[in-house]
Amino acid sequence: MSTLRNKVQLIGNVGNDPEIIHLESGKILAKFTMATNESYKNAKGEKVTDTQWHNIVVWGKTAEIVENYVPKGKEVGIEGKLTSRSYEDKEGVKRYVTEIVCSELLLLGK
Repeated sequence: MSTLRNKVQLIGNVGNDPEIIHLESGKILAKFTMATNESYKNAKGEKVTDTQWHNIVVWGKTAEIVENYVPKGKEVGIEGKLTSRSYEDKEGVKRYVTEIVCSELLLLGK
């Protein structure tokens, strides 16, 4: 059961062209948003689609794959872990961010 702790698996579409950051240490970082959709019928029988947005962070060789093969709109499957962090913005307001740190990436669709 320990392999199930803090494990996230999602299939969805990339919401923006990934932001690629090459660090001075030589490491590469990719950041993008991902949309997942769930459809259901409401009480009136109408189809409703609920879209959730997720912040994705990718490091290393997987980030290189993102850089070369993952544009906005691409359908991907990811596996990773959920992380939360906080920071202070320019006005000194404390902000909170929840991200998925991707460890596996699967290119789907065309």
